[in-house]
Amino acid sequence: MKAYVFPGQGAQFSGMGKDLYDSNPASKELFEQANDILGFRITDIMFNGEAEDLKQTKVTQPAVFLHSVILAKSLENFSPDMVAGHSLGEFSALVANGSLDFADALKLVSQRAMAMQKACEIEPSTMAAVLSLEDKVVEDICAGVDGIVVAANYNCPGQLVISGSTAAIQTACEKMTEAGARRALVLPVGGAFHSPLMKPAEEELAAAINSTNFKNPICPVYQNVSTTAVTDPEIIKRNLISQLTAPVKWTQSVQNMIKDGATEFIEVGPGKVLQGLVKKIDRSIPAVSAGA
Repeated sequence: MKAYVFPGQGAQFSGMGKDLYDSNPASKELFEQANDILGFRITDIMFNGEAEDLKQTKVTQPAVFLHSVILAKSLENFSPDMVAGHSLGEFSALVANGSLDFADALKLVSQRAMAMQKACEIEPSTMAAVLSLEDKVVEDICAGVDGIVVAANYNCPGQLVISGSTAAIQTACEKMTEAGARRALVLPVGGAFHSPLMKPAEEELAAAINSTNFKNPICPVYQNVSTTAVTDPEIIKRNLISQLTAPVKWTQSVQNMIKDGATEFIEVGPGKVLQGLVKKIDRSIPAVSAGA
């Protein structure tokens, strides 16, 4: 069974999607439709922008989404048995499995990005990568730190990202190092994604998601919040809303996809991050990339 997986924020690079735009008329039409929907030429930033331009959340999220979805639509014999996306990538996955319309999903992604950017401006916050500690150790340290700091991304065994207020993250990183972490590194991100600090963004996005039509998917989506196969549109919506403040349980999602019969993982979108994570979760399952 083929499992298609879609990357999230951080996979972007200058020049992303240009080959699709130049070589495929159907892809070009979708990119131009996206420019109209967003009200600015995101393609100019994707194809020619500097790294700093692409790092803006309001640009990054729609850019990664567009690259992933348009690449998926260009693939021959694209027929997923199951899908999953890492954070933002869940929207790409939902277009790929027929649950969301391209234009509706792009509008939601844009609203999500703007709401998250706004939430990040309320108080100083950030995220940090913790390497080579057991998940339980990381969780216990976070629970013992004053202020808001939580486990946010369960990327693969021995790689967990924490999220919270800047001061609490710095304290937690010191304690992680003392506990034997190989690295506890603050990341260059705009704020504390997948933490309680995203509550204002969650509330804003909930209204948009609840007023959008979600259809029955052609295959299950393994959502970040539940980690299990979901096909009910109402449950998909609830999980998508909760995702902003809940952790991305990527390790558990991949493990459940394998348990349910996944024999090959295909990453669709910029970069090869998810391919690498899948291999660290289970080396016995082939993982490839459909595009760089």
